[in-house]
Amino acid sequence: MPTAAMAPARVIHPARSGPRPLTAEDLWRLPRVGAPAPAPDGAAAVVPVTQWDLDKNQSRTRLWWVPLEGAARPLTSDEFSSAEPAVSPDGRRVAFTRKKDGGRAQLMILPLDGGEPTTHTDLPLGVFDPQWLPDGSGLVFGSMLIRGHLTPQATKAEVERRDKDPVKAYVTEDRFYRYWDTWLTTGEVPHLFHLDLATGALRDLTPDAEWWFDWMDPAGNFDLAPDGSEVAVSGIEIDPATGNIRTYVWLLAVAGGAPRCITLEHPADDLRPRYSPDGTWIAYGMQHDQTFYADRVRLMRYDRKAATHAELAADWTLSASHWEFAADGTLMIEAEDEARVSLFRLRGTGTPERVLHGGTVSGVAPAGGRVWCVRQNLVSPPEVYVWGADGSANESPNGSNARRVTSFTDAGAAQFGVGEVRELSFEGAYGEKIQMYVVMPPGHTEGSKPPLVHVVHGGPHAISGDGFHWRWNAQLFAAPGYAVALVNFQGSTSWGQDFAQRILGGWGDRPYGDVMKATDLLVESGLVDGTRMALAGGSYGGYMAAWVAGHTDRFRCIVNHAGVYDTLGQYASDVTQGRGRAFGGEPWDAAGIAAIDKFNPARFTNGMTTPMLVIHGERDYRVPVTQGLECYGMLKAKGIPARLVYFPDENHWVLKAQNSLLWYREVHNWLARWLGTDA
Repeated sequence: MPTAAMAPARVIHPARSGPRPLTAEDLWRLPRVGAPAPAPDGAAAVVPVTQWDLDKNQSRTRLWWVPLEGAARPLTSDEFSSAEPAVSPDGRRVAFTRKKDGGRAQLMILPLDGGEPTTHTDLPLGVFDPQWLPDGSGLVFGSMLIRGHLTPQATKAEVERRDKDPVKAYVTEDRFYRYWDTWLTTGEVPHLFHLDLATGALRDLTPDAEWWFDWMDPAGNFDLAPDGSEVAVSGIEIDPATGNIRTYVWLLAVAGGAPRCITLEHPADDLRPRYSPDGTWIAYGMQHDQTFYADRVRLMRYDRKAATHAELAADWTLSASHWEFAADGTLMIEAEDEARVSLFRLRGTGTPERVLHGGTVSGVAPAGGRVWCVRQNLVSPPEVYVWGADGSANESPNGSNARRVTSFTDAGAAQFGVGEVRELSFEGAYGEKIQMYVVMPPGHTEGSKPPLVHVVHGGPHAISGDGFHWRWNAQLFAAPGYAVALVNFQGSTSWGQDFAQRILGGWGDRPYGDVMKATDLLVESGLVDGTRMALAGGSYGGYMAAWVAGHTDRFRCIVNHAGVYDTLGQYASDVTQGRGRAFGGEPWDAAGIAAIDKFNPARFTNGMTTPMLVIHGERDYRVPVTQGLECYGMLKAKGIPARLVYFPDENHWVLKAQNSLLWYREVHNWLARWLGTDA
């Protein structure tokens, strides 16, 4: 029975039987459903669906027409990859980007009543994020140009010159010079272009701009005013004095002219501007702390006539991630919420109302009095849902009546079973309430005690959420017969600002205590076999893997993926802004060094005795590959059983299908080897 310090577990997703447990091959054969682009009347949407070919080790994305009533049908061929759909204001055409093998994505337009798509661009670095002008006369989209070569022709010539140049060195004096797996010294910056469909004329709306968009996903950074006269865009700039990065909101006229910054005096990032349907104001997100990347995103209102800013939901403790307007002016908001991502609505000001809770919501797109979105959870892969936001009978207080309208993954999911998912809370290391999910193995019999595998999330300011993770899939970890614990330790997001930031300067303190408390409770409750336990984590989770190795021998083995081993070495990371805040000090003074070393796994190698699988990618600039190599080298020098999996062609994540199959095979074999189970 659970101890007094642990609340009774609640089953949030029942087990589903199947012919066999989930495999990594199953995971890669499942279609991956993207964000819907609804027609203006909300009666149908265009949905991108990606399918992987394991033999060719490549993927293709097709666009599908998904009506509320009737069967979905493909709009594009699987000969090419098509993405980023946008339905025209009259509902008769869809604009999208299409990429041929080895080529750049170009702008296409397809009539929805039949016909072939037409190509409308041939830009050297491709296009992204097409958006229609409200009158349907043209589109605005993004395309990369190279600094110093700020025309398509000049960029094309520079690309050709670089391809022929035998010297591939990078030279910089910038503090911020690479990001995740991309070098920023090569000068590619996004520009916004206007395409007139009647004449075919292409015009650069930002001819002198040198800001960046989000490097991981440049889409979603700009919006068009309802009258088509103006664009609001969030652009990233570097402070020349400090080298720190900042995101501002700029306004620019579609007719031409210099951009105007409206958030120049703000303390930190300003994000994702969206025009209200009547065009009188702009909603955007604002952060206050430039040194804390997980600082709460506050929803703001910019009055276009008065040029004033005001907070929309001052008493709301959650952090908004995405937001879009419904036609009646309601703001539909995605936000992390107690280890889920929920849908909220805000009518005017005040506290947003939660209308869809459970699992993970993404790709929210209001249209025709409805909200289209993607939903998933720990047992079900992403599919498209529709929720009625117009007060109709389809609406319920918790959104339980949201209607699933696609079934792309059903055939694949029928090939495997999944384990029951339980949620529970317990008293953490410092007395706080801590939440975790526990995924039981498929076919679990009550009373049996499976081995325990902790899966520790990265960040550290992130969550182990109620989602069907493609890279760290909890069901796939559980498939060989393990109970998988997903602890949302202190420092995790979705419980407010204080909960997230309280581990700054103490990475190894509260999170470690929370994970160990969870371990004690799971063992004492009789749910797991306390003699057969393992721990796995990536990024910050890999840091925790190394920290755990130096402080306890309770686990039979550890998996450390892309983990921070030596905190001082993180000054080789892509982003050093905020490192001193995270680690408790800077390395150029004695107190700072002492603070960094206090929670530095590399200073606790004397206690490391647990066998460890170390995995790292060469192109990982967030946690440089030397972190993994140093950890592995130390373990081998000390005589501790260790195994290295090194990917020369991967970054912080393992993104290629065949590499991922190897990753899961190595992880499962390592766990089986030390937990005494069959892989």
